[in-house]
Amino acid sequence: MNEYLMYINGEFCEASDGGRFESINPSTGEPWATAPAATEEDVDRAVRSAHHALYEGPWSKLTATERGKMLFKLADLMTENSELLGSVETTDSGKLAVETRGQSAYVAEYYRYYGGLADKVEGRTLPIDKPNLHVFTTQEPIGVVAGIVPWNAEMLLTATKAAPALAAGNTVVIKSSEEAPAPVLEFARLVDEAGFPPGVFNLITGFGEPCGRALTSHPLVAKISFTGGVDAARHVVENTSQNFAPVSLELGGKSPIVIFDDADLEGAVNGAVAGNFGATGQSCVAGSRVFVQSGIYDEFIAEVIKRAEAVRIGDPLDADTQVGPLATEAQRNRIEETLVMAQEQGAVIHTGGSRPEGFENGWYFQPTVVACPDQSVETTQIELFGPVMSVLKFETEEDAVSLANDTQFGLGAGVFTSNVARAHRVSAAIRSGIVWVNTYRAISPIAPFGGFRQSGYGREAGINAIYDYTRTKSVWINTGEEPMANPFVMR
Repeated sequence: MNEYLMYINGEFCEASDGGRFESINPSTGEPWATAPAATEEDVDRAVRSAHHALYEGPWSKLTATERGKMLFKLADLMTENSELLGSVETTDSGKLAVETRGQSAYVAEYYRYYGGLADKVEGRTLPIDKPNLHVFTTQEPIGVVAGIVPWNAEMLLTATKAAPALAAGNTVVIKSSEEAPAPVLEFARLVDEAGFPPGVFNLITGFGEPCGRALTSHPLVAKISFTGGVDAARHVVENTSQNFAPVSLELGGKSPIVIFDDADLEGAVNGAVAGNFGATGQSCVAGSRVFVQSGIYDEFIAEVIKRAEAVRIGDPLDADTQVGPLATEAQRNRIEETLVMAQEQGAVIHTGGSRPEGFENGWYFQPTVVACPDQSVETTQIELFGPVMSVLKFETEEDAVSLANDTQFGLGAGVFTSNVARAHRVSAAIRSGIVWVNTYRAISPIAPFGGFRQSGYGREAGINAIYDYTRTKSVWINTGEEPMANPFVMR
């Protein structure tokens, strides 16, 4: 049993009351690690240490270039330790090791990208409409940043919050998921090794109550970046009535993949498979609503079924495994219940739909293809976070756009077509924050990531994200030789 510690004010520590919780290995269904269950006192200590580091510690005295160099050092340590970070994330969350190890190495690029931007955050000189006044703006750190990350991509989502926040000169308090806290706890060791001053980066582990509530309502927290579910996000927004901290929300979705009959079929099938069975379907941008034009519908269904049935299910640490376990037993139970309801609503399960044989331990579920008569079927409405693909038929481009937009979410979307004009029309008409054309699930630190409607607001990654962690100050300087005029003498 691995016993992890939190990281507060440059020290690894237990919870103030000694409380701990277990983390379950999804491939076995057994506990493999424990972590501290932070109390309100622990949260307060973490936030206050971040506040002190920002305004009184050495962090505020570093130049932007020096901050950037520290982020580059952290990135190098991540690259060197990507195998370890990936293996821990796989054990804790059930994600495939071939993905987590590669992703851990790639996540380092987010710290390099923002490390390079650290000394490129600029103010402006304003052509003010009054004489003898020189006016300019500066971008200052916004303050203590609270980042809350889910289990399904903790290393990546920690980077999308911590990297721009630190590059802009802020200090951060990250709350990891109680479902799989170990990867970020390992990452904290690298932060410590990189030499960041005490209090600049803090990591707490625990539950929404009291840990998450205390963090998001703390009076010294100046900015909150949250990734998770809609219900939890509502609590976060309510909590900010206490501190008026601005919030960015990334809340997942029910993303459409639209496949036209002129699409390259192999590429379209690959996109649908990647969007539904990649990461065992546990992705916020999972393309779990697949709309296929009638001309190729039967051929597409046949090929997708063949691919789903050929998927290798197994131990996520095995390099040959293509689909591993779900992260929690509750997810699997929810998927099973939803599929029963979907069949009652007229859906047909073409393949999958049950637990695979030979996997009595762990939270495994078969890749599943469901043909749906319309979008009243439950699998088209609920974000299942599992390997379940709902396939629907459409006739015209107008129908496809209407179906794609018939959702409360708006994070990602895919369009597969060989018609360039159509690609532009449809990508413009679909209401989502990201549209992939003839590809799917590609990400980069250079490209903004975020959604519309109940998929949240605000953007992570991209050059503008660093400005979300700053506040603008206007400076007015009187350049005239005369003193300021008497305000009570009107001329």
